Amino acid sequence: MANSCSSYRNGTTKSSVKSQSFVSSNVKSSLSSSSSSASFKSKPSSLSSSTSLRRSSSGPLGASVSSVAKDGSVVPGRVRVAVRLRPRNAEELVADADFADCVELQPELKRLKLRKNNWDSDTYEFDEVLTEFASQKRVYEVVAKPVVESVLEGYNGTVMAYGQTGTGKTYTLGCLGEEDTAARGIMVRAMEDILTELCPETDSASVSYLQLYMETIQDMLDPSNDNITIIEDSKTGDVSLPGATLVEIRDQRSFVELLRVGEAHRFAANTKLNTESSRSHAILMVHIKRSVKGGDSGLSSENGDSSHMIKTLKPAIIRKSKIVVVDLAGSERIDKSGSDGHALDEAKSINLSLSALGKCINALAENSAHIPVRDSKLTRLLRDSFGGTARTSLIITIGPSPRHRGETASTIMFGQRAMKVQNMLKIKEEFDYKSLSRKLDIQLDKLMAESERQQKAFLDRMEQINKEAQDHISNAERKYTDELEKERLKYQRDYTESIKKLEDQWVTKYQKHGSEAIAAALKDDYSVKMSSKEMPAAEEVAKIRTLLQNETLVRQAAEEEVKNLRCQLLESKRSEAAGSFEILKLKKMLQNEAHERQKLESEIEMLQSQLLQISFEADQTRRQLDRGDSGMALGDLDLQTSQGLHPQMRDAGNGDKNSVAKLFEQVGLQKILSLLEAEDADVRIHAVKVVANLAAEESNQEKIVEAGGLTSLLMLLRSSEDETIHRVAAGAIANLAMNETNQEIIMAQGGIGLLSMTAANAEDPQTLRMVAGAIANLCGNDKLQIKLRGEGGVKALLGMVQCGHPDILAQVARGIANFAKCESRASSQGAKTRRSLLIEDGVLPWIVQNANNEASPIRRHIELALCHLAQHEVNAKDMISGGALWELVRISRDCSREDIRMLAHHTLTSSPTFLSELKRMRIPI
Repeated sequence: MANSCSSYRNGTTKSSVKSQSFVSSNVKSSLSSSSSSASFKSKPSSLSSSTSLRRSSSGPLGASVSSVAKDGSVVPGRVRVAVRLRPRNAEELVADADFADCVELQPELKRLKLRKNNWDSDTYEFDEVLTEFASQKRVYEVVAKPVVESVLEGYNGTVMAYGQTGTGKTYTLGCLGEEDTAARGIMVRAMEDILTELCPETDSASVSYLQLYMETIQDMLDPSNDNITIIEDSKTGDVSLPGATLVEIRDQRSFVELLRVGEAHRFAANTKLNTESSRSHAILMVHIKRSVKGGDSGLSSENGDSSHMIKTLKPAIIRKSKIVVVDLAGSERIDKSGSDGHALDEAKSINLSLSALGKCINALAENSAHIPVRDSKLTRLLRDSFGGTARTSLIITIGPSPRHRGETASTIMFGQRAMKVQNMLKIKEEFDYKSLSRKLDIQLDKLMAESERQQKAFLDRMEQINKEAQDHISNAERKYTDELEKERLKYQRDYTESIKKLEDQWVTKYQKHGSEAIAAALKDDYSVKMSSKEMPAAEEVAKIRTLLQNETLVRQAAEEEVKNLRCQLLESKRSEAAGSFEILKLKKMLQNEAHERQKLESEIEMLQSQLLQISFEADQTRRQLDRGDSGMALGDLDLQTSQGLHPQMRDAGNGDKNSVAKLFEQVGLQKILSLLEAEDADVRIHAVKVVANLAAEESNQEKIVEAGGLTSLLMLLRSSEDETIHRVAAGAIANLAMNETNQEIIMAQGGIGLLSMTAANAEDPQTLRMVAGAIANLCGNDKLQIKLRGEGGVKALLGMVQCGHPDILAQVARGIANFAKCESRASSQGAKTRRSLLIEDGVLPWIVQNANNEASPIRRHIELALCHLAQHEVNAKDMISGGALWELVRISRDCSREDIRMLAHHTLTSSPTFLSELKRMRIPI
């Protein structure tokens, strides 16, 4: 792979950029034939309608979803398909030098023409048409870049390449671009954009690289792991490969090295169509995890209110998505590839897996009730890509060689069917509870550490205050004791001294005056002294009492302070208890959060099971309605109708197709058809408008006919006198008349007579246009021509030309061209030998008169009618006498359409009667 990126990988050399070969797929051919027979069953084979256009939704490949839902809701998204044409390779430049390419691209119109022959081709529309000159960058931007952007937003995505061997699938997807960076493929460019958008700190991208080889899944990053099993989640339906190697990618260089290692282990072989043909389907899976910002804003403040923080705390959101890039192996026809032996077994395995994928695409495109996803491991791996929740882009690669036109047509039809598949895109989000738990643990540790710090500081402060209070009390008690002792000793000393003085005075007086006198004197003196001594003693006692009272007050103040300190200590203990309670409360809230999470998960599982049950019941009801089992459902429809069906019918009659489809699902087809016979004329008008809108969709036509809707429409033409009903009913019959089976029913029930009668009585040009369109569709049926002419169909067309309206004349001309084409086909097969019924009914003069009409649709159909009439030799004389020969000559020279001009020239040169007349008139051809 690394040595082939300068050009297309499959069958390309460095010397020639056009070295591609195209290998047919017999599996794809069978798929296209099985569906094209039904799609083109009623397709006219005239030159005017041979280039029938397959319509699809236009717009760039990136517009699969009108607006991506930012809230994760489910949104619809159709599979987008692009087609890429590779240039001719060296072999084709030599072998097909004299032949034109089998395809013609119109990239500005997003169209592709597939040639049948020199004058006939089929036209197809795709979401993007890429020429052989489109760069790898252009291919990536229109095919894969929108898918990568959706994957980065959280959706799953798939990019897949489909095509035959040698058309450039591996070059488009897997080229490494080591020699030329401009040649880098979708894988390298997609990973480059993904790594640019991811944040290395919070996001991650992991890669698995696998190959599906002969129905075994092998790991190309670990060749010994050669039988990986597929695991399907029974609840969600997701598919996973737990045994595959998953490598986390951090830079582009490691990813390119991973691709190089994987490509070295991919199975390839040399065939007649390709020198290096892939023999396995390569599957690159990139798993992306992205963290959505703003999910944990509650943790932003550490100093805020903890309760408020817990209330506003939300877990972070993780979006998981994956992009799958699938390089399918090209299918082969054994007679062209020359495979034998083991290569033959490989080719059979490839064809079987591609056939299973085609069956799934067909079932999804047709809204089948059963999708055979289990027929192959490839379809099991891609079940989310088609009809699942992934956004899918498909690029189909084709070659220009006319030798392989059948294989190219098969590839194109695969892309056309894939465009009909609808996916429902859904963002996959989940809460990051592990991250939230880690952050809560960190926050809890911080809170506990802060609480322990505050508690320790509080205890230290309380211990300090208690110590200071004890010291203050001890000092006060010691000071009080010292002061009391000092006072006691002072009073005792004073008392002793006073006694001694009194004794000394008594002894002195006794010695001086005698014993009695002395005694009396001493007695009097003693009383005086005692009275004089009592006053200082009382004062001293009063002082002592005052000091005692002061000390008592100081002691009481100290005790009060101690009491206050004890209250503060108790308050601190209460605060500590409150902090512990808050911590316990936080732990309980965490436990409640975990319990709520488990409860929500159980509720989600229950809701999912209920949703599956409801979906199953809805599918059963839908199948019963499809089988015509109206039973209980009709009772509900009667209730809905009795509650105001008329406003719904009026809205549906004038609304768009979405409203009609919604009404069709709510009310039911049988109930709508029953209103065609309602007594209220207004209700009948709105009912027939609804049926006409439903008949415009091909998927509804068979249901309408089976339910008797066609018979009811014909009855309205017969019984109603309202021209609005005639116009709308005729338009619905014209839509239903595009199917061959419905044409036979219309003819069997007298539809031509009713349409002719409606045309004769109608005055509105739009009614005539609808009637002319219905008859024109019936004119294209070979089996009904005689009956159509016998019941007046051709005369009705001629009668409507009197209106002169261009749209009516265009429909009349188309019907005459279809009638002439069927006659020409019958005459070429030998089933018709008489002259044309159109000539017998006198249509030829009007054809000649309008052969050069200014309106191009009228002129083109008249020119085709002339060419088809001229192909039957029995009509030649009438055409010469009626002046049609001159118009044929003019058409062969001046017609703007090359295919009609070539057909007129061929008709003139192959008719002996025309040649002799031209020779007689000396008119050169």
